Amino acid sequence: MKIFYASLLLVFVVSINTLSAQEVDTIPIDTKGLDIKLKRSPLPSRTGNLIFKPVTLSPVVVDEKVNYWKTKTAIGINVNQATFSNNWKGGGVNSLAVGGLVNYKAEYSKENYSYVSEVILEYGKIKNKDQLQKKTRDRIFWDNKAAIQMSKNWYFFASINFESQFDKGFKYEMKDGVEIPTQISGFMAPGYLTESMGFEYKPNKYFSTRIGTGTAKQTFVLDKSIFIDKTPKFGVDSGKTFRNELAFQIVSNFEKEIFTNTTLKARYQMFIPYDRPLVHIDHRLDISLTSKLNRLMNVSLSGIGLMDKDTDNSIQGSQTLALGVMFVFPR
Repeated sequence: MKIFYASLLLVFVVSINTLSAQEVDTIPIDTKGLDIKLKRSPLPSRTGNLIFKPVTLSPVVVDEKVNYWKTKTAIGINVNQATFSNNWKGGGVNSLAVGGLVNYKAEYSKENYSYVSEVILEYGKIKNKDQLQKKTRDRIFWDNKAAIQMSKNWYFFASINFESQFDKGFKYEMKDGVEIPTQISGFMAPGYLTESMGFEYKPNKYFSTRIGTGTAKQTFVLDKSIFIDKTPKFGVDSGKTFRNELAFQIVSNFEKEIFTNTTLKARYQMFIPYDRPLVHIDHRLDISLTSKLNRLMNVSLSGIGLMDKDTDNSIQGSQTLALGVMFVFPR
């Protein structure tokens, strides 16, 4: 028992000394005025002036220019042919059909200004044995639009558009077993020139809608031979070659690759004349679906729906299915 009390007393004394030593170490000491010398480092050291020599670098000039233009050209050729022997019992007629398409599009974009020009040229004919040649497609289309960005999705635009056809168009009637053609259209008969300005809504790259609050359209009928009677043709009175209209116009465009190598392109146009009743509103829908089979060959399905009371009181329609080759530049 005495040994236990002695050990406890020894531990207590050591603890008191330790605490006393810690308290002394934490007392701040004023070293001001004291001559304290530090031990010299055993490592060798050198002192002196560092001399820097300037290095001359030759500037590198990159001879590059920013191209704000983007262009695309597509040329397509379609050929369909069928031949039957004289004793062929399945029925049919020898035929040859040839069609061509040129589509050129140029886009300029810099800061908040943009300009787009698109040209579409189409022409095709078919010849059946013992029949007259007939057109399968015929179109001249040229659209130009300049726009200034006002906000994220809205633009102020001005545009000019021209549309007509290359060749004469006929309707055919049979008389005594013979085809009788009657001309009903031709180059600049009709021809349309449309100027428009207003606002454009473009939320993404593949869809846009123009709202032309100030639109003027001139209709030309320069070929007088289609006036076989005194009735107006394409809204132009007999004896005249020109008609001007002021209107409200909406033009919507959609172009997107909806599947792999398959592109859907559509254009809808509504024309509301200011000086005529609403029954004279014109509607036109152009739609095409093109699918690439390989690097050159493609198949296309296109259609046109038209409602224009100046040409006919009913809806007019046109549809084309073609297989051919397509050259696109640049690739």
